[in-house]
Amino acid sequence: MNIAIGIPARMGSTRFPGKPLAMLAGKPMIAHVIEKALAADLGPVFVATDDGRIAAIARSAGASAVMTRSDHPSGSDRLAEAVRELDCDIVINVQGDEPLIDPEAIRAVVKPFEDDAYLPMATLAHPLRDINDLTDANVVKVVCNAKGRAMYFSRAPIPFPRSAAAQALQHVGLYAYRKEFLLIYPSLDVCESEQTEQLEQLRVLHHGYDIAVTVGDFHCIGVDTPADLQRAETLLTAP
Repeated sequence: MNIAIGIPARMGSTRFPGKPLAMLAGKPMIAHVIEKALAADLGPVFVATDDGRIAAIARSAGASAVMTRSDHPSGSDRLAEAVRELDCDIVINVQGDEPLIDPEAIRAVVKPFEDDAYLPMATLAHPLRDINDLTDANVVKVVCNAKGRAMYFSRAPIPFPRSAAAQALQHVGLYAYRKEFLLIYPSLDVCESEQTEQLEQLRVLHHGYDIAVTVGDFHCIGVDTPADLQRAETLLTAP
């Protein structure tokens, strides 16, 4: 498989404006993400952005930069614009707010494509480690079917533990797409569940496409708020 790794990044985060350039352990957060993507050693790494400052940092950190429109509703839409002329079969979407993403997780997300020539999209999950995260809206949960395909993603507790504690799965915000599917993704109508939950992957399920979910012991900490940034700083600088 011919693989490319894309990192969508924008400055206009609602909860944390300017997040990609926030300093973390002495360098911009986006530079940490690029380092992890390069360490996966799967193919070229590029940053898809609408901001020249992010593009400059990306190039200095060893990635290429593709300038995109500023009005994309999701990172997947932004990557779809960026890969039009790119020669690849599989595109991995490494979120620009995952400075602690494990390169092994990046490698793991493409494995399902080796077994299914028609699979459009894949992602990761791990067993929920903190019961308090079940009700945390910043922690996305996923329920899968017997074939390891996603049935639904939600910020709400799923499955709901009505009578007994259920083993919930926490979604890891890392995606891989077959390029031809990524190119049609923006043409799919945005659905109500995507808008309600603010989860771009729900558009895929709504339109009847499969998302393979690989479950493993993945350790990923996304940075959504300044408090998350401080937690990431502590982990990166720990002796």
